[in-house]
Amino acid sequence: MGHLDHAALGWLTPVLSYAMACTGAALGLRCTVRALGATGRSRRNWLLTAASAIGTGIWTMHFVAMLGFRVSGTDIRYDVPLTLTSLLVAVIVVCAGVFAVGYGRDRGRALLLGGLTTGLGVASMHYLGMAAVRLHGDVSYDPMLVGLSVLIAVAAATAALWAALNIKSPVAVTLASLIMGAAVSSMHYTGMLAVSVRVAPSSESLSGATAMQFIFPLAVGLGSYLFLTSAFVALSPTAGEREASASAQQPVESAAR
Repeated sequence: MGHLDHAALGWLTPVLSYAMACTGAALGLRCTVRALGATGRSRRNWLLTAASAIGTGIWTMHFVAMLGFRVSGTDIRYDVPLTLTSLLVAVIVVCAGVFAVGYGRDRGRALLLGGLTTGLGVASMHYLGMAAVRLHGDVSYDPMLVGLSVLIAVAAATAALWAALNIKSPVAVTLASLIMGAAVSSMHYTGMLAVSVRVAPSSESLSGATAMQFIFPLAVGLGSYLFLTSAFVALSPTAGEREASASAQQPVESAAR
């Protein structure tokens, strides 16, 4: 058995990955709140932004944490197409869950469907990402811990969507995003605890890219997207602010006539 180290870089990767998860959750919740107060194309665009924020936040959290993953006795590489597929899966399934909540007439049913869909998608992203790992040896999983990680993912996704439906104030959204970030991180590390590796030393070169060659630049790019989008959302007026501005302009226009 190879010794697994999930934090080879110390606290840097767990803390940074948690920050990414919180940022994606906070941005996604704010966008969903905006969507529920909008109609037509505006609602659709806010929901798409929410899905991309949550999906990329979760994916970035996973692979930033993986920067600290080491297995004694073997190098680690990542299959690039499969890693990109895991990102696409994360965004698509979160999009399905968010749209179920955003357009569902029965809020309770939409919440359950959206939470289940999004949670299973998050878990699928995680295990697709793990399937992209290339090393000298065989990877196996503890079924009980895998099941627990999936349950955590579904619970976290359902809680996040519930928060989007019921929490409006920025302070409450911030608190909810911190809890969501902790839940997503817990899901990741629970899934990682399920991993066992039987190393088979070999002199053959591994296919794929190293974490620093591929994952680190992509994670930095997606992290920049989250922060830039956060700035855009923060500066974009809410529906209430637009209504207040329109109301304030009406007396001025009436006086001018």
